Amino acid sequence: MPPRESVWLFVVPTMRLGPVRLADSADGPKGGDAQFELDHLATVTAARGLPVLDTRERGTEFRELSVRSALNSAAATHMGFWSINPYIGCEFGCSYCYARDTHRYTVERHAASGGLVAEHDGALLSKPAVDAFERHILVKRNLAAVLTRTLEPARVGDAAIVIGTATDPYQPAERRFGVTRGVLEALLPFNRLHLGIITKSPLITRDIPLLQEISSKHRLKVHVSLATCDGALLRRLEPRTPMPHARLRALAQLTAAGIDAGVLAAPIVPLLTDSHEGLGRLFAAAREANARRVNGGVLRLGPTARKKFLAQIATEFPELLSRYERHFSHSSSAEPAYRKALTQRLTKLQVEFGFPTGGMTRDIDAINGTDSDGAEQMALLI
Repeated sequence: MPPRESVWLFVVPTMRLGPVRLADSADGPKGGDAQFELDHLATVTAARGLPVLDTRERGTEFRELSVRSALNSAAATHMGFWSINPYIGCEFGCSYCYARDTHRYTVERHAASGGLVAEHDGALLSKPAVDAFERHILVKRNLAAVLTRTLEPARVGDAAIVIGTATDPYQPAERRFGVTRGVLEALLPFNRLHLGIITKSPLITRDIPLLQEISSKHRLKVHVSLATCDGALLRRLEPRTPMPHARLRALAQLTAAGIDAGVLAAPIVPLLTDSHEGLGRLFAAAREANARRVNGGVLRLGPTARKKFLAQIATEFPELLSRYERHFSHSSSAEPAYRKALTQRLTKLQVEFGFPTGGMTRDIDAINGTDSDGAEQMALLI
């Protein structure tokens, strides 16, 4: 009996292929043996990076960021609510925006995993983190589809889902990409969710009919973010955001349409927007627009935001720079005594203007007001 021939088996590394199409053999008769036409094989080494969707004349670049999850859980936010952010980065570019750090973390994570390459993403990789936040906007174009597929109301429970906790969901990019509207449309078919929206943009009025529909099925609260009615002062802190009168007009339109809307006075900037007189004017304007509430939150600065904000202070308010540097060089928040005093001031104004007292916003704890508005403690900041 002849010996058997040896057969050697080689281990072939696994390879992930793109979509494969089954087609008739090109060489055989029609309807003959089928073969796999690997017409997407070239995409195995497809271009990596974050695809550029659009650019602005002033240099802003919009890149697509595909996501696998839509919601940040309450456990992840440590804020007692779930959050959705349609965009990472924001053209408004507020000098104190803490979300600059979120943008930096996202870019660093993609770079570390090999998701960014120099040939394709050089501009993003070379831009300082403090500037990339407002020059390279990451657009979650598939967010609504992912939300529809993954949202489990039973898991969320009675906790709120807040849209726009890190970056403005109605920033200028929304006119072009409509991700926020897609998210609202995805939420509409569900029932009895507790929803919130935070924005500085009058663009939200575009969606009033949709917000009315949502309000009929869910508990919806809109928070128009505005820390001062002083337009000149605001321009020195937020050079590209809508002016106070535009936000207040949008607030009035929302409340006239039956939307539960109020003012989020945040961030309140120590020594600049925290005076009793200035806040009083804001509360009066909110009441005139029929706001349902006014709540506030004090400034906090992460590492990246701190760099941008202190540079803005050095340019616009040099006399305050040393005081800010001394305090925020080792802390991201104002002193507890200041936060307590500011909360007392806000509570006193809420009572004075007939708004509900308290309210948990950012790192401000709701406490009972006192006879004093804490002016002495607030003056001791930094």
